[in-house]
Amino acid sequence: MELQTLTAFFMWCTIVNGSILIVWTLIFLLAPDLVYRSQQAWIPLPRESFNVIMYCFIGLFKLLFLVFNAVPYLALLLIG
Repeated sequence: MELQTLTAFFMWCTIVNGSILIVWTLIFLLAPDLVYRSQQAWIPLPRESFNVIMYCFIGLFKLLFLVFNAVPYLALLLIG
């Protein structure tokens, strides 16, 4: 596979996953009650547990985003 193809692939992966992370974080910060009520219909959890779980998921997603999208993209930019 060519370097330009890999760079383009990781660029779009970074854009898409970064957008998901930003939207997810903004929704959780701006409308936490809406998110909690919508999830409460499926899985009943206390509010404190729900907040901890959501922050952990956002943190895990951010970590995976950095390790598997942003860092390879930056490395390919430096190589190219």
